[in-house]
Amino acid sequence: MKFLNLLLGAILLISCNVSSQSGVLPVAAFEKKMTEAKVQLLDVRTAGEYQTAHLKNALQADWLDKAQFADRTQYLDKSLPVLVYCASGVRSGQAMQMLYQQGFKEVYNMEGGMSSWKMQGKPVIAENPPAELSLQAFQSMVNGAKIALVDIGAEWCPPCKKMEPVLQNLQKELPNTFTLVKVDGGNDITVMKALQFVALPTFIVFKDGKETWRKQGIVSLEELKGAILK
Repeated sequence: MKFLNLLLGAILLISCNVSSQSGVLPVAAFEKKMTEAKVQLLDVRTAGEYQTAHLKNALQADWLDKAQFADRTQYLDKSLPVLVYCASGVRSGQAMQMLYQQGFKEVYNMEGGMSSWKMQGKPVIAENPPAELSLQAFQSMVNGAKIALVDIGAEWCPPCKKMEPVLQNLQKELPNTFTLVKVDGGNDITVMKALQFVALPTFIVFKDGKETWRKQGIVSLEELKGAILK
């Protein structure tokens, strides 16, 4: 009987895996998947991000607003594929797992999110696009400072928000020592390409216009001070 129960469990597991699919798709594969019939495209960023630029025919449900997300996604068809994306792939990855657990048969997340989509020159619907920081303006700021700390981040990025007080303390402890240059990780695509950006947040130190230090992710106050003062 025990063996029979194990066998039945294995059969059910296999059947679930056959009928349900989820995973991360590179931009090209995600774009190709978008062309299939009856695909549901879901933008899980905030309304403000969506209005700035989104993919054609995308629905919107803010993953960070759990009540809104639950309310809006209840109207999606669980039998049809759902393609989810955010700005960098983190929020949409979490949303993908949640939808999959709720019984959606096919859920796919776009690798790298809108940042990767834009960096590959793919089309977007822009309702109220902010001005993009030009490469010339960026280079002018970096070259015009003896020491420049470049912060590639975004308001919607949780680790970026966590770094804000660290940067504020850094400016207090090292006044007039460096220039903080902000790069919008969801908008300043040309600059990010030039910097060979990978993930948010990313911090880069330039001295006399030359890169001397770089790190991605959460960085301690002491580590930032060391990178600036060394």
